[in-house]
Amino acid sequence: QVLLTESGGGSVQAGGSLRLACTASGGTFSRYAMAWFRQPPGNEREFVALISRPGTTSLYGDSVKGRFMISRDNDKKTAYLQMDGLKPEDTAVYYCAARQTILTHTPTSAENDWTYWGQGTQVTVSS
Repeated sequence: QVLLTESGGGSVQAGGSLRLACTASGGTFSRYAMAWFRQPPGNEREFVALISRPGTTSLYGDSVKGRFMISRDNDKKTAYLQMDGLKPEDTAVYYCAARQTILTHTPTSAENDWTYWGQGTQVTVSS
């Protein structure tokens, strides 16, 4: 079992940047693919980005392509989401997720393909 803790959320003006971090404990981090999802106010949770175990494969939701970047540091047991060019519509609670996989497999962007979830961190973008 792995415990995920997000940090780095906050309030920022449109056009600004934030970097979220997701730190894992209780498991072997390098065995997990990692992902970020978000839930805007009044809406369902949606996929943001994912990264494979070795960090060689990443995938992004259409609304964040070219603005957000996911990365990971296996030594620090942490996944990151660098968010640039933030827009008011990026306002949401951001969740990280993990799934243990074999080295050559990358989970899909479907929410039910992910096993472990953090508690979330709020990101608010003002216009």
